[in-house]
Amino acid sequence: MSEANASPTGRSHQVMKIAQRVGFTFAIFALACVSLRAQSFDPKDLQGTWTNATITPFERPVELGDKEFLTEQEAKELEKKAAATNVDKAPEAGDVGNYNRFWFDSGTKGVKTRRTSLVVEPKNGRVPLKPEAEAKRDYNAAHNSEGPEYMSVWDRCITRGVPAGMFPAGYNNAYQITQIPGAVVILYEMIHEARIIPTDGKPHLPASVKLWNGDSRGRWEGNSFVVDTTNYNDKGWIATSASTGRIKGIPQSEKLHVVERFTRVDRDTINYEVTIEDPTYFTQPWKVAIPLSRDPEYKIFEYACQEGNYAVQNILRGGRVTEKGQ
Repeated sequence: MSEANASPTGRSHQVMKIAQRVGFTFAIFALACVSLRAQSFDPKDLQGTWTNATITPFERPVELGDKEFLTEQEAKELEKKAAATNVDKAPEAGDVGNYNRFWFDSGTKGVKTRRTSLVVEPKNGRVPLKPEAEAKRDYNAAHNSEGPEYMSVWDRCITRGVPAGMFPAGYNNAYQITQIPGAVVILYEMIHEARIIPTDGKPHLPASVKLWNGDSRGRWEGNSFVVDTTNYNDKGWIATSASTGRIKGIPQSEKLHVVERFTRVDRDTINYEVTIEDPTYFTQPWKVAIPLSRDPEYKIFEYACQEGNYAVQNILRGGRVTEKGQ
């Protein structure tokens, strides 16, 4: 039977089949559009809540030598080892103990690149310390209970430092970034510190003005937000977290110069890089690279840290008791 003589029922069936195909094609197209929108991002939009918890060590372990990257299997072994050690243990004799593991959030995975350390330059993954840097760190540690000036500026709730505040710690590894006309603001979860980075093109403050976290100035270079920081005082530390190992307690000088780069490489990742130069304490500039991961579900609550907290008082009181017993 010709198409012209086809029955109404047959024509209706053909129309329905065509409609179904068109509808299916449209649905696929709509889903593809939704997927593309979900994956799209503006590289100059850094806003959101980002985290950087990781089990990748700050410096490369000495035994790894010049090995820059782990194999996939080695990365899995590292994660397995970290999981095995992330358990509560009774404190040793004479130790008052610490928080239980519930309160820690130091990550369960290494960085996506499978690098063996967060320090990426020099090539050996080790911070190029001068002997005088380690000597001052050790001196301060030995006199920790004698006065607050020997203590960590983090313990004193003054600041975690710049760039120290961007280095992963045992917990509270979140950052809320907000962009407003003339500035980018980074709210650090740890110590609940807000860092305001001007983007108005004005020059640094006069060299005579020295600040705990230096004087930052931000600008865009292509799709990277670059922050140049100078004008430091000589009272802070380049790293304040125990997760930085031997670098915790290394001092900063007034010659410290820090350049940070925030580059959003996809919807959920900002590559954070920082180059640190301080000829007083380092033999050469060095660089750290840490990915920041977007986490829209993360809630930042106030970290109530204040100067003169009980920990500082108790450490100093303990020092005086020790002196009396000697």
